[in-house]
Amino acid sequence: MTEQGNSTERNSTERNSTERNSTQEATTSPQTPAIGRPVQPLSSLPSILPKPTPNRRTPIWRFLTAMVFQSALIVAIPFQSALTYANGQTVTLQTAPVDPYDLLRGYSQTLRFDISNRQTLENLPGASDVFVSKNQGAPIYVTLAAPSTAAPSQSNAPTAWTPVAVSIERPASLADDQIALRGRYNGWRDISYGLETYYMPEAQRDDINEHIRQVNREDAESFVVDIKVDSQGNSVPLSLWVQEKEYRF
Repeated sequence: MTEQGNSTERNSTERNSTERNSTQEATTSPQTPAIGRPVQPLSSLPSILPKPTPNRRTPIWRFLTAMVFQSALIVAIPFQSALTYANGQTVTLQTAPVDPYDLLRGYSQTLRFDISNRQTLENLPGASDVFVSKNQGAPIYVTLAAPSTAAPSQSNAPTAWTPVAVSIERPASLADDQIALRGRYNGWRDISYGLETYYMPEAQRDDINEHIRQVNREDAESFVVDIKVDSQGNSVPLSLWVQEKEYRF
């Protein structure tokens, strides 16, 4: 009985050892698919993601070119004004103040010229070709004639020049007493010249504004503005005349 029991225990121990070995082999052996081919490792599969591109730096010259171009634009505007101021011809425009205080721009005087009104120009030569819808926003040229030197003046203020023609193109030839002023047709009835706002000196603004209001109630025709106009039609303001008193810009 004793030997038979020992034999039974040995057989049971051997079966358990065999089952454990089979389990380990099943765990460690590679799986094969049902079709009988081994599974390829992931590293050998083709990638579906785009390959990363190298990080390329923008050449420094591109930044420098943009900075130089912007700086040139900033400098060109005052430089052009300085040239017009130095080389331009003095012209006087008839005007009347519109708004004595512009909250958006600070203490300033907003001016409106006779030649800012389309009605003043639409009977002049060339007007029928200028004041059409296709020219809205386009530059135009107003030809101005100097006042006659024979006409007597009753004040020290200069006499305004007279508009005599209007055109889309800058006139190729002008009389000695004429000059072409460039403006922009805004549509309907307005023409702007970039001369419409006058900034008052801070130390004198109260006195200037009071003088303007008083004269504006009495005679709006007492306001004229001196400007400089160059041969290309560019212009810069010089001074505002209120009756016989001049206020420099």
